[in-house]
Amino acid sequence: MTSFIWDLDGTLLDSYDAILAGIEETYAHYDLEFNREAIRSFILQHSVWELLEKVAAENDLDARKLNAYRGSSLQEKNAQIHLMAGAKEVLTWAEDAGIANFVYTHKGANAHQVLADLGIAQYFTKIVTSADGFARKPHPAAIDYLVEKYDLDKASTYYIGDRRLDVEVAIHAGIQSINFQAYPSPVNQEISILLDIKTLKI
Repeated sequence: MTSFIWDLDGTLLDSYDAILAGIEETYAHYDLEFNREAIRSFILQHSVWELLEKVAAENDLDARKLNAYRGSSLQEKNAQIHLMAGAKEVLTWAEDAGIANFVYTHKGANAHQVLADLGIAQYFTKIVTSADGFARKPHPAAIDYLVEKYDLDKASTYYIGDRRLDVEVAIHAGIQSINFQAYPSPVNQEISILLDIKTLKI
């Protein structure tokens, strides 16, 4: 059986404006200089956590405290998060096709509320967030957990994301990848929009 494991930010959720707003508030709180475009580029290439680790090291701060402040700020911005174009349509298509859907995201427990508010929580068998305590991507622990718990076939399980990090975690987990980024790996299929998934060989 085919299974999809979804990333959220930039994949199913149009949330980067809300994320950047949360980072901007965090930077202001700690009196740090905020360069929106440079920060956006960095988190797309790496992750928010890596950004906060870098900033903390450069400014003698605690990255965990930075992230906690950012997390509480971001929760207040749920209304700024929207579905990516085609998200509900492709989830409905997958469900009708008998494809099992899961989520693995670096978002915190707030992800459950966001998905409920946007009317798509019911599509997912299991939602794994950073609150579940797994090592962060590209470590495959969270995907390994889903594969083992739900007896998923790695050859027909796809991690769907928008960054190189998402392809890398799929490779480390020994599963397939669908990604908005071009990545030189035979396990990855590139898409431009979510509805492209319906045309892939899966």
